[in-house]
Amino acid sequence: MIPVTKPFLPKEEKFQEYLDSIWDRQWLTNNGPLLNDFELKLKEYLGIDHLLFVSNGTFALQLAIKALNLSGEIITTPFSFVATTSSIVWEGCKPVYVDIDSETFNIDPSKIEAAITPQTSAILATHVYGNPCDIDAIQEIADRHGLKVIYDGAHCFGTNYKNRSVFEYGDISTTSFHATKLFHTIEGGAVFTRNPELLKKMAGMRNFGHSGPDTFSGLGVNGKNCEFHAAMGLCNLESVDEILEKRKSLSLHYYDRLSTLKARFPKLNRSKDYNYSYFPVLFDSEELMFKCLDKLELSKIYCRRYFYPSLSTLPYVDHTAMPVCDDVSRRIVCLPLYHSLTVSDLDLICRIILRVQNNQKAKPMVIDAYDGIIANNANPAINGHYIHK
Repeated sequence: MIPVTKPFLPKEEKFQEYLDSIWDRQWLTNNGPLLNDFELKLKEYLGIDHLLFVSNGTFALQLAIKALNLSGEIITTPFSFVATTSSIVWEGCKPVYVDIDSETFNIDPSKIEAAITPQTSAILATHVYGNPCDIDAIQEIADRHGLKVIYDGAHCFGTNYKNRSVFEYGDISTTSFHATKLFHTIEGGAVFTRNPELLKKMAGMRNFGHSGPDTFSGLGVNGKNCEFHAAMGLCNLESVDEILEKRKSLSLHYYDRLSTLKARFPKLNRSKDYNYSYFPVLFDSEELMFKCLDKLELSKIYCRRYFYPSLSTLPYVDHTAMPVCDDVSRRIVCLPLYHSLTVSDLDLICRIILRVQNNQKAKPMVIDAYDGIIANNANPAINGHYIHK
């Protein structure tokens, strides 16, 4: 089986060393030494002054909204994982959707101002597939209208914008360290801000509002993370450059093999270093997409319609027509991409897709024995083919 993703796992003996240290200290959570070490090493790697390791990427979004005291309407994208919208609603705000750019699939800044009302308090934009938004344009609009900016950077580990980590931008940026991400802590996430006072506020909010053993600075919940997840993060941080390089190599091979496919790929923002977090393909037609998915699944190769459907169709929001997003979400698919994916597996995937395209008006395609052997002997799936924050 070839799933859409598999988590990277470090050498077992390295992780065991950290587990042994946890057993020796018997300090499992509540701001332990491994968590503090992980936060410090993350800041060093990313070149960032302020961050907090939290329980997951969804909580990171909720924390950002709460810490900025947002209310009323938040302008956001309909093309993202559901947590981007659900976090807004969960925190008592109203998502107001702005359609996406047809080439980058990120929120279209040229359409934001038309959506601003006296009730608008912020813009929450997603860097889709790790490809940064037009950050300068969004910040200019926010400054002109006195709005806060939150970035959902769940896909962005290792991406830079103008030679700085993409997490440096906005009032608060967030990310996910879920097991399906290229860098993970099994479960986890982080918030980033350049404002030390805002960081201090969020640090209290992730720990029940504690300002000391017996004092409280304000309202808070339990958004902490533990020593075990920090241990996985410390292990994986040692391999992250290798992970990024492998992902880039596989993605470039995909581009080469699929150069004749009737499809296109996201236009990458030129002011950044891209992390090749996913490999999305926007097919020219739904018909071709579904035929490819059907044939791939016959060989136990699983892709993901990521993101589908448009968030503007969720049952708990006001339904809004988003012509570009509605069209893109119907035709886009993420192909398998992960560290242990082999070039042979990738070639098989591309070969099947191109055969489908070439045989659309010919006799039904037959997968040869060689193809079946590769697919059926690939490593079994871990976490299925679902992607979470």
